[in-house]
Amino acid sequence: MKNRITAYEIALSGVAATMATIFLSVGALSSALLFTGYLLAGLSLCLPLVKGGYIGYACAYVSCCLLTLLFCGFAFFFRLLPFIVFFGLHPLFNELQVRKRINGVVAFIVKSLWFCGAMLLVFWLLFDMTTGIAFLDTYFIPILFILGPGVFFLYDKMYFLCRQQVDKVLKRIFKK
Repeated sequence: MKNRITAYEIALSGVAATMATIFLSVGALSSALLFTGYLLAGLSLCLPLVKGGYIGYACAYVSCCLLTLLFCGFAFFFRLLPFIVFFGLHPLFNELQVRKRINGVVAFIVKSLWFCGAMLLVFWLLFDMTTGIAFLDTYFIPILFILGPGVFFLYDKMYFLCRQQVDKVLKRIFKK
């Protein structure tokens, strides 16, 4: 049987892409709201996932990334890079974790290593591993892999709590 995308999933993906683009653009243009933009854009992208729309999620993710690059300009690419390599894909892996009932500890370890690797990639591309601050240049990788999982733990818990609220609201909307 062919897995076909419905008009409902396309509409939901369009709404998700629009909201994610707005949140990510505001976050990219305002340094103070950058990580808030990552979180809200990721939550927006989970709209198609509520109904199991993985194709819709992929379309929304790609269009969000491309539209934000167009709206903000390619000069803001490095502000969007963490979203492209981690924060935008994080909702998909959380959905797979919940649906496939993957052990939470194993999932946390894998996602935490992915988070630290993504931040290392951004650091490497942005600063070419040298910041001009001797302490940071010397100890960035150990600091990242020691403090990174703690920061990721807080982000992941905040995401799951926000996702529960989004699910409650969407269940009320879909019930009608």
